[in-house]
Amino acid sequence: MLGLRAGWETGRMNATSLKAQLQSDLHDAMKARDTVRSSTLRMALTAVTTAEVAGDEARELDDDEVIKVVAKEAKKRREASTAYREAGRPELADTEDAELAVLETYLPAQLGDDELRAIVERAVASTGASGMADMGRVMKAAQGEVAGRAEGGRVAGLVRAVLSGR
Repeated sequence: MLGLRAGWETGRMNATSLKAQLQSDLHDAMKARDTVRSSTLRMALTAVTTAEVAGDEARELDDDEVIKVVAKEAKKRREASTAYREAGRPELADTEDAELAVLETYLPAQLGDDELRAIVERAVASTGASGMADMGRVMKAAQGEVAGRAEGGRVAGLVRAVLSGR
């Protein structure tokens, strides 16, 4: 499992789907009696299953859709950790951080600030954006290239900064 992130970064994942990898890793975590890892993977698989049955008809999610679900769950953990720390509950924040660490192993490596700025600047140039009124077009172009490697709020903040000339 440890090489999963490297596989995403190089684009050379094996034929096993991400959902199957989550299920296999859950099985391994249960055998190893790793409660944090097994409960986190159970939660992630439940979220994937919920997404699969949402909408008009049930369907199997592809790896990109599974990554989006896992990223959404990771974002929830990050926000909960922050909220718990602000409320003076570090023990609950530590639990959320542990779950986040498990989820992050299934996500592509996050973009650095310089890489993200370059993507946003290319999106601004390619759309011909000239002001904040063009933010939606720039976001759409940037998100296509970002592809889950940065949170939407982070991208939006940078788009605002670039469009306003900062």
